[in-house]
Amino acid sequence: YRRAADQGHTDAQNNLGDSYKEGWGVEMKDLAQAAVWYRLAAEQGHAAAQNNLGDCYENGEGVAKDLVLAREWYGKSAAEGN
Repeated sequence: YRRAADQGHTDAQNNLGDSYKEGWGVEMKDLAQAAVWYRLAAEQGHAAAQNNLGDCYENGEGVAKDLVLAREWYGKSAAEGN
């Protein structure tokens, strides 16, 4: 996924976020790196990444826990039909 993610493909960015969150096929599990990749896709309107970033904020995974931001990202995801 890395090459496509680096080229701005949102599905690949979201998938790379999943990989870092779960520790699949990456050097090591890294929640902060997962949040970075989710954010890149989320800011481009990727609904699943917006939801995943909301999860990060809700649970304080890779970012500081922030329920206001979690709600904001969940709302954007919902507006995209997720």
